[in-house]
Amino acid sequence: MSKKLPEVTPEQVERAEAQIVEQSKRIEFYLTEYSVELLANKMHNGDFEIPWYQREDTWEPERKSRFIESLLMGLPIPFLFFWEKPSGSLEIVDGSQRLRTIDQFVLGDLRLGELSQLTEVAGLCFKDLPLSRQKKIKNRSIRGIILNEHADEVARFDMFERINTGSKIATKAEVRRGALVGKFTDLVIELSRDALFIELAPVPEPSVNRRMREELVTRFFAYGDGLEDYKDRPAEFLFQYTKNMNSYFEKHPAAIKKYRERFASTMAFCKRAFPLGFKKTKRGIDTPKTRYEALAIGAYLALKERPSLKEQTPDVSGWIEGEDFMRWTKSGGANPKAALGGRLNFVRDKLLGEE
Repeated sequence: MSKKLPEVTPEQVERAEAQIVEQSKRIEFYLTEYSVELLANKMHNGDFEIPWYQREDTWEPERKSRFIESLLMGLPIPFLFFWEKPSGSLEIVDGSQRLRTIDQFVLGDLRLGELSQLTEVAGLCFKDLPLSRQKKIKNRSIRGIILNEHADEVARFDMFERINTGSKIATKAEVRRGALVGKFTDLVIELSRDALFIELAPVPEPSVNRRMREELVTRFFAYGDGLEDYKDRPAEFLFQYTKNMNSYFEKHPAAIKKYRERFASTMAFCKRAFPLGFKKTKRGIDTPKTRYEALAIGAYLALKERPSLKEQTPDVSGWIEGEDFMRWTKSGGANPKAALGGRLNFVRDKLLGEE
């Protein structure tokens, strides 16, 4: 027998509509179109600002050739995505690799590699094409989405994240890194390269390049400082926390040392307490977020309550592979506040010897 769904009330519908209207006010954007010629010139002249988390030219030659082949064939090109800064300049959020490739092909010397459809075009560069074809390419237009300056930072971050869902353009950690420059962000980057942390929390190379270690360090501090403002949405919570901490460190630079020491002392304790670090298995090459959060932040909370634990090596064999711990650290349903707080407190209480 199927479970009966709760009845929808007029009051709920009214609240839903009010919420949609309120959230819609936070997003202000407009659509525009640019010719390929204009995009190439703007990119070549440095008129578009590239955030530092997208500085590198990461597309391999094969991918650049495939993109230009699509352009030549008139296939739909994904929207470019910009943020209109208060100065009026446009910062690229999604599309830097496409724009680089357009610049390199139209105004540079990019020579196309092997192509799947336009086999006769392989080996040619832009200037090798007939003048009429060059003009047609330059006249092609690509649409862009421009989020204007009036949207607040959380709204910008949320939209950036949604635009990039499923792509390899910008992770949440990368967007925070670029959008929120400051002393706390600098500390996160520094600690993400700490040798002991890297040993305890192995991350596959592709995830390293996607700033996963920075994500883990940010979660350590954000969740460790309390979940009072957490609303089951990690991305917004971590974004706002990073923004607030950048401001706090600017006003209280002495706090940077304390946070650095907090991280170092907790990692040293975790090295002694957890034989596998934050991995699930001895040969593991990845660090599950929920397991890491439970162990790293749970350990910090225990040390905060009982500093004498720093000199001890607790016996965790009785619970770290038990069903209760596994249940708290399963990946499904990981983000609700009750689940997040539950796994942190579970480890804290176990380390303190409390049930």
